Amino acid sequence: MKTQLSHTQNKALGTITYVIILVITAFAFNPMYGQSQNAATTQTLQNERTIKGIISNEDGPLESASIILKGTKTGTVTNNKGEFTFPQALKTGDILLISYLGYETIKVKIKDDTSFIRLMLSEDLIEFVGALNTDKPYKSKRSN
Repeated sequence: MKTQLSHTQNKALGTITYVIILVITAFAFNPMYGQSQNAATTQTLQNERTIKGIISNEDGPLESASIILKGTKTGTVTNNKGEFTFPQALKTGDILLISYLGYETIKVKIKDDTSFIRLMLSEDLIEFVGALNTDKPYKSKRSN
């Protein structure tokens, strides 16, 4: 009986020792961030910037031209002076789609030094496909 009790105590002591070593190991290998995380955050903020711009055509500024971030539903439209400020900070490599009815859609890739965009849209050729309706108007067969 004394041997059985001793074996149980050894097993419990071994389990407690294992748990203590596991906890110490978890804390020892947990990454410490200190200032490096702040530096990464600062770098991220430097890569993101607010983009402004003016969209126009050969006659002047375009009101209500659409500016949309590709792959999202985030966007804005130009004011009556053709000016816009994108509502979200953009990163290097993001692509803006600028469009206006009757004009070609332009893709603008954001570069490291992009903060202001000035674009002149060119007209897009629109083809209407249809047939003339040459049928006679409907006439009632009813007589008065």
